[in-house]
Amino acid sequence: MAAEMEEKGFEHMGLDGRLLRAVAELGWAVPTAIQARAIPLALEGRDVLARARTGSGKTGAYGLPMLHKVLGIKEASPAVPQAVRALVLVPTAELARQVGHTLRRLAAFCARQLRVAELCGHSDLAEQRPVLMERPDIVVGTPGRVLAHVAGHSLALRPSLELLVLDEADLLLSFGCGSDIRALLCHLPKIYQAMLVSATLNPELEALQELVLHNPVQVVPPEPRLPGPAQLQQLQLRCGTEEDKFLLLAALLKLRLLRGRALLFVGSLARALRLQLFLEQFGIAACALNPQLPARSRCHVIAQFNRGLYDFIVATDEEGPAEPPRQRPRRGDTARKGGSRGQSPPCPQDPEFGVSRGIDFQNVAAVINFDVPNSVETYIHRVGRTARGDSPGTALTLALPEELERLRRIEDALAAENGQSMLQPYEFRMEEIETLRYRCRDAMRAVTKQAVREARLRELRQELLNCEKLKVYFEDNPRDLQALRHDRPLHPASVQPHLRHVPDYLVPPSLRGVADPNPKKRKNPRGAGAKRGSNKPRGSGNPLRSFSFTRRGHQRGKAGTA
Repeated sequence: MAAEMEEKGFEHMGLDGRLLRAVAELGWAVPTAIQARAIPLALEGRDVLARARTGSGKTGAYGLPMLHKVLGIKEASPAVPQAVRALVLVPTAELARQVGHTLRRLAAFCARQLRVAELCGHSDLAEQRPVLMERPDIVVGTPGRVLAHVAGHSLALRPSLELLVLDEADLLLSFGCGSDIRALLCHLPKIYQAMLVSATLNPELEALQELVLHNPVQVVPPEPRLPGPAQLQQLQLRCGTEEDKFLLLAALLKLRLLRGRALLFVGSLARALRLQLFLEQFGIAACALNPQLPARSRCHVIAQFNRGLYDFIVATDEEGPAEPPRQRPRRGDTARKGGSRGQSPPCPQDPEFGVSRGIDFQNVAAVINFDVPNSVETYIHRVGRTARGDSPGTALTLALPEELERLRRIEDALAAENGQSMLQPYEFRMEEIETLRYRCRDAMRAVTKQAVREARLRELRQELLNCEKLKVYFEDNPRDLQALRHDRPLHPASVQPHLRHVPDYLVPPSLRGVADPNPKKRKNPRGAGAKRGSNKPRGSGNPLRSFSFTRRGHQRGKAGTA
């Protein structure tokens, strides 16, 4: 039945006509596997436990039946008082904004009848209370922030709540939100429909399932957690030294052998800043997604990337040292204090922050694991940022000798799941880019530990200057403002202009005619003729424009957009 529904389309599911118009507007021609199986069950009122890989349409799988149900309740009894009918719990502030945006797009043709509100760390509790006073139909938020509003009597869920959704449920637990979810359940009515959606179904979820779900139907589409080789090409390259990693990345990006947008994943914030400063030496515009900054700033970085203002984001998915849930702030969403004196904290980040999962980076052609992830799950969620929907993508993992054991575990797990080896060797002759090595060394020497520390301070200082709450304080204490603005100039790394230009004689002979080391600055950041929101890569209608090498054993790869 699910296969038939997937072939027929959304119009045979019995959804409200206004939702079908929105689906057509979004270009969703046929439902995905998870949507074809979950939506009919949810419309029947069943509790659903669903697992599906990243980018498979999980938000639509619970969003469409949720909107349909709320519309039906309001139209069946026009005199029913306005109240919160559905609650969606997500692990991060970024994902809350993304889910809220998707729900509004699905409700575009019934926006007057349905109101959606997000509760997460990008705003203060006081700023969100006026929104809750209007009694939105659907609330999307992180468990800590929703619980804070319930405890503050600005949000009432009993007796009006009809539907509860736990999105990325496994990540909710790994972020230490289990205690907040259990506390929230005490404020819900006795009877409600529930949906638990996750990319993985692990034993840790069993206790949560028993608390939230009643006689659920398990929906697990017969598909691997990552797309197959026809859509996602997964490559690995073993590097002898750390310098080889930086040299290879500089060649790929500076010679424009990699085309399109890319996410560069590293293991820590210090590594992210170091890599960003290294690329800055070559004039490569990249942004480090800093988990120390507030959610509003991080979302602004992601929005600029999605609009095509720059092509590369350096990101880390580290969560810092494990902390008991009771030590995590429940009501606030500010970053935790970290580190002892004289020692940089591992990552004193916002507890609502998550980057390798949940966030919808758009049009990502490739994911580069500059550092090998610590686990198979982390690898899957990193690589899941590309090859979303029906678009192709490429994932390249760079491994040092000391990282080979982690890479082997990942490779074995993927092979066991798919019945074949998924990480293919990336045939690249390092000797052909030896002419760039001395430039790479110059750039690496310029990016010192002191430069990384100053880069971190520069971002935090800029955040202070942009903070609306501190404007009044600075008006009363102008000397403090001057101290911030007139502190010694921060040049985290002395940029060497000669590194920006790559002379023709440094381009390997086998790559001449393919590499484009000194492209002209484009006027339109999205590419000539590209429309806002377009899913096509810039400059060509061909989505397979990445890792293009010629002759002497260079392997062609594929990259696409999501």
